[in-house]
Amino acid sequence: MINALSFDIEDWFHMVEIDAVADPSKWGDLPSIVVERTRWIVEVLEEKGVRATFFLLGWVARRHPELAKVIAAHGHELASHAFWHLRVDRMTPEAFREELKQSIDVIEDQCGRKVLGFRAPSFSITPGAEWAFDVMHELGLEYDASLFPAPRGHGGYPCPPEPHRFTAAPSGRAMPELPMTTVRYGRLRLAFSGGGYLRLLPAPLIRHGFRHVHRRGRPVVVYLHPRDFAPDCPRVPMPLHRRFKCYVGLRSTESKFRMMLDRYRFDTCAAVLGIGEGEEPRMDTDGHG
Repeated sequence: MINALSFDIEDWFHMVEIDAVADPSKWGDLPSIVVERTRWIVEVLEEKGVRATFFLLGWVARRHPELAKVIAAHGHELASHAFWHLRVDRMTPEAFREELKQSIDVIEDQCGRKVLGFRAPSFSITPGAEWAFDVMHELGLEYDASLFPAPRGHGGYPCPPEPHRFTAAPSGRAMPELPMTTVRYGRLRLAFSGGGYLRLLPAPLIRHGFRHVHRRGRPVVVYLHPRDFAPDCPRVPMPLHRRFKCYVGLRSTESKFRMMLDRYRFDTCAAVLGIGEGEEPRMDTDGHG
């Protein structure tokens, strides 16, 4: 079974609904970890011979143009994570279209490849925001990875747990969808293979999740952020429950990540969905155009 390995490339301060870091005009003055940690991720994947999808935030791509080039030069897929890290279900279709196009344009300009996929910040395509899929079609995207098939704080959409064709957009046009992986633990349906869920759960429960999903003939979707590998990342004031979710288990992420790379097979989201990844990047192996 080939699983989908993905990274949401945003900085530590790109957190939804945290007042202390909500003003984009102040982001440029904050300390940054995204370049260092993303380069480390690329190095580990190179060591293991694994490809992944990097859902790159447009703001990060514009501020750190070397990142897209380095990621593409190592054979990985670049996809969009929007531009400003806003909740899609709080936007109008017009505002979402403008922001998504802005992110696609900057990523394609930097890496020389067509952007095929999108993941909404915080999996924030929820019931009532199905119009977002028609916007994706208009902008030429070929798949989505935004649906989280269980309740969560900033998202949740009732959909099949396996890769499928989403047809609930107003136009009825089908879009290949790669939803986040969830399993049942008792009465709860939880993710186990990404973000705070992966940091919180012990390795045996993560392996249990892989076995459970593979027995049903489905791939596991893994998603991580650069800040998941940064125990020393800056802290800002936030509610206690958000502090727990943001910072729990940071020192355990690297060992769990390496465990997954050693035990399971991975490829890009596009490859798992059987979607072509466009032209090779027009740059040398050092990542310079």
